[in-house]
Amino acid sequence: MDAFNHALEAINTVLWHDTVLYAVLATGILFTVWSGFSQYRALTHGFAVVRGKYDSKDDPGAINHFQALSTALSGTVGLGNIAGVAVAVSLGGPGAVFWMWVVGVVGMALKLTEVTQSMLFRDTSDPDNPRGGPMWVCRRGFEKISPGLAPLGWLLGAIFCVTVMISTITGGNMFQAWNVAKITATYAPNVPPIAVGIVLTLIVGAVIIGGIKRIGAVTGRLVPFMCGLYLLGALAVLVMEVQNIPAMLRMIVMSGLPSFLGGESVNPEGAFLGGTFGYAFLWGMKRALFSNEAGQGSAPIAHSAAKTDEPVREGVVAGLEPFIDTLVVCTITALVVISSGAWNRPPAAEFPETPGIVQALDEEGNAIADEWVPATTALPAKSKDEQEISNVWRVNDPIFVVVRGSLDDNTGRDLHRLLGTVVAGAGDALEIDWDPYDSAEKPTLDGPGIHMSLPGSSLTGYAFDRAIPGMGMWVVTLASWLFAISTIISWSYYGEQATNFLFGGWAVVPYKLIYCLAVLVATIPGLIATDAELDALTALGTGVMLWANIPIMLVFGPMAMRAYHDYVRRLKAGEMSGHSYPPVSDVVEGKDVK
Repeated sequence: MDAFNHALEAINTVLWHDTVLYAVLATGILFTVWSGFSQYRALTHGFAVVRGKYDSKDDPGAINHFQALSTALSGTVGLGNIAGVAVAVSLGGPGAVFWMWVVGVVGMALKLTEVTQSMLFRDTSDPDNPRGGPMWVCRRGFEKISPGLAPLGWLLGAIFCVTVMISTITGGNMFQAWNVAKITATYAPNVPPIAVGIVLTLIVGAVIIGGIKRIGAVTGRLVPFMCGLYLLGALAVLVMEVQNIPAMLRMIVMSGLPSFLGGESVNPEGAFLGGTFGYAFLWGMKRALFSNEAGQGSAPIAHSAAKTDEPVREGVVAGLEPFIDTLVVCTITALVVISSGAWNRPPAAEFPETPGIVQALDEEGNAIADEWVPATTALPAKSKDEQEISNVWRVNDPIFVVVRGSLDDNTGRDLHRLLGTVVAGAGDALEIDWDPYDSAEKPTLDGPGIHMSLPGSSLTGYAFDRAIPGMGMWVVTLASWLFAISTIISWSYYGEQATNFLFGGWAVVPYKLIYCLAVLVATIPGLIATDAELDALTALGTGVMLWANIPIMLVFGPMAMRAYHDYVRRLKAGEMSGHSYPPVSDVVEGKDVK
């Protein structure tokens, strides 16, 4: 696994170079200005469309606007909102949230553009299974420009489909399943992770067999319920901290700005090792793009199944996704993590005296060069305050101590984490099994504190528990299960469409079997251990899709913008009056509007 993780890290260094982030941000700003700030249309006209005002049973497509939005949201409003935000704040600091907001705003224009493109070139020859997405934009778009470019269009579409498959297995599938197993083990240690994987696999398999109509029916009911449940729990926490919210918002903005604009880096404290402006920018961009998938090209695949004869109309609906996903759900999660103090939590326990650092030993007792561990394996008991929040130590609990070593350019500090795991010792005693810290220079412990390692959704659950003991177990665990199931279901459809484009319909059933198997594999203990490893896995999928889809958006952007401005002109002229709103139950259930 070490070699695999190092390879992922090297690939992600290229995929997530600062230049890539600037390019995505610039593309979002370009389409924001080009569309005349289409965010306004999404927040006004978009809600009317979702509510069913313009639905018609005679329009081509398989599901209504609400179900298409729910399917796309179920792929975005997921554990990226619970686990991804926690990772961003834990590593990048509060400033990462500021850049999540920025991506959320410009992401609304990115989503509108990419979905409009896909709707312009989708294939509705099979009314029950419409097909669309950036691969169809390439295939049909280049052929429209010139018939001689058709082979190039298919090739570029195939390349995009390969990136979809990578992202489907990593971020859309394994990231979700691993987090559910992790949060379940946090509160129910007697439940084997593989049992979680089996249950998830059976649920997902039962839904995806039915195709897009069954997926739309399930997500149309599941998404509103799970979002409402999670937001109610989070708001209960924030009500307790309402007096501190203005100060938190100021800290988010100030730590997210560079120094020449008056920004202030957050100093290291507790479990937080510090972070520069650039690090906050990186984590905010990465986690927001993973969460809302703006510019990634996945959502257009779901929206292409919508019933409509107006391509731009579904694009306007898609513009709502980053607003709901990032500016609402992600912000609520971030405020809970920050207000609770979970991100910079104090040590859970302390050594009686700060131990020294010695060289790690191999199985034969020989010292290993450039590998260091604390000189003790004894595990002190948690403090009484900490025991009230997270109970006593348990076998397999991940921990870390803070050491001083070489300067980390990402944080601007010389602080690093040295990881370990709680293991059974002699009798009933518990001990620490240290993961050696790799460094040419001998590090030193930065005090006697021992911190709980809380990667991903575990940190969010802990944040709820710090505010209201016991809430994390119920709210975050249940939300994690619901969010993960909905996301895995939606991403199965994205991968299915990519498989169909590449290989044809015969490959869909084998693909679904492999997809379900990946859910199970992700819950195997020891596969992923830390939030850094978790990020490397998800960043791979998001990164390769951005590299493939952003150029497609730029090539066909003029077509989407012409269509958008023509639609807005007709809307303003009163040429699209719509009809009375149908009953909410009919919209949710996807009943045809007569």
